[in-house]
Amino acid sequence: MNAATTGPGLGRVVVGVDGSPSAHTAVMWAAAEAALRGSTLCLVHAADTDAPVPFLSEVEIVRSRQAGRELLDLTADEIAERHPDLTVVPELTNGGAPASLREAAARTGTIVVGHRGLGGFSSLLLGSVGLEVAAGATTPLVVVRGAAEPVEDGVVLAAVRNEADLGCARAAAREALVRKVPLRLLHIWSVKLPAGSRAALRNGGDEIPRDHVRVLASVSDRVREEFPNLTVHADAQKSNSVPGALVDASHHADLLVVGGRRSPGYLGPTLGRITLTLLQHAHCPVELIPRQGPGHGSTS
Repeated sequence: MNAATTGPGLGRVVVGVDGSPSAHTAVMWAAAEAALRGSTLCLVHAADTDAPVPFLSEVEIVRSRQAGRELLDLTADEIAERHPDLTVVPELTNGGAPASLREAAARTGTIVVGHRGLGGFSSLLLGSVGLEVAAGATTPLVVVRGAAEPVEDGVVLAAVRNEADLGCARAAAREALVRKVPLRLLHIWSVKLPAGSRAALRNGGDEIPRDHVRVLASVSDRVREEFPNLTVHADAQKSNSVPGALVDASHHADLLVVGGRRSPGYLGPTLGRITLTLLQHAHCPVELIPRQGPGHGSTS
């Protein structure tokens, strides 16, 4: 039997705890996610005291670590009230947050972060920790933003750009299964076509729309075959703005799943314009599924 039909196949959940309102929202979302998966929740507080800090004495460093332990204990107690059967593992680290989260997630965990941290820069659409973790993630990453609570008649939404997003669609299918909601595969292409494509359309050609429909059908057929008990909707649309259309669609989703197009270890544009826009503007939590291997660092 195909493994995809026998269980969700989702790993442990790792979430950053820093005392900020955004992180608290992310922690509560991560706890609910771990409970749905039947997995372990790892709470990570990064004290970031390994590197020399010129303005902190040894006593202040000790106090900082103690405050971190107390924050972890309080957070674990709050989670236990909501999810008494959930196994929670608090972890205080002396390193920085991005490295600590990646180490805790190892190869199979899902990292969860809030969309802002304690940096104090309210103008940042995505906090520096979230951006660094997203740029270097080798396991799934969820940025909790928008409405963290499930929406009425919600779905899990997966952005499908091409056949290489089959892995992203599979991950979204597993998330839909544990939530017991439908999966919506959405393929959007821009009406701003290259010159050669515009000429083809003026000459009466319809190969471009057919190609986009073919891409979506290829992915949706595979997902329906591998997840026969899941309701799958597949939609192909054209729009003036691909990221804008996906942001609009996120209004009606419990979770938006998108594949990454970048090499690990790089910041900024290597995330890709569409992916970065979704992490900054979506109206629901966004799960980024890394693509690894040659050619996946493209920003196109």
